[in-house]
Amino acid sequence: MSAIDIRWARETDIAAIVAMLADDPLGQAREDAGLPLSQAYLDAFAAIDGDPNQFLAVMTDGDDVIGTLQITFIAGLSLRGGRRGLIEAVRVAAWRRGEGLGQRLFEWAIDKCRERGCRVVQLTTNKSRTDAHRFYERLGFKASHIGYKLEL
Repeated sequence: MSAIDIRWARETDIAAIVAMLADDPLGQAREDAGLPLSQAYLDAFAAIDGDPNQFLAVMTDGDDVIGTLQITFIAGLSLRGGRRGLIEAVRVAAWRRGEGLGQRLFEWAIDKCRERGCRVVQLTTNKSRTDAHRFYERLGFKASHIGYKLEL
């Protein structure tokens, strides 16, 4: 049996990450998991990988990528100059859901935020993801804000 690990994503992981992002009704409408991957995904990965305030992580089981998330570390004057950790694009492979891997991935991400001196960990989630809302609340997150987006 392989050991589950969480590590920095590599360029060779992009296809698996995009496939997980596309594996739900919302993702199907906004992602293109077809191969070969578009240059936009490769350029985005290069920008994330080259930015010390971005951390794109994958959870692996042997050679299989089974989860992913991205942490953005945000410096700000609010919170007495405290940093925020923004967790986004969280996915666990459909065939591995229900094993507690999402909680493990979040616990790891929260620890990374603590290590970077964050005072708050925050996330956004689509209103339609009611199962995810319950999951985040079980982890201790509070639905304390209303978010807005402007599509460009």
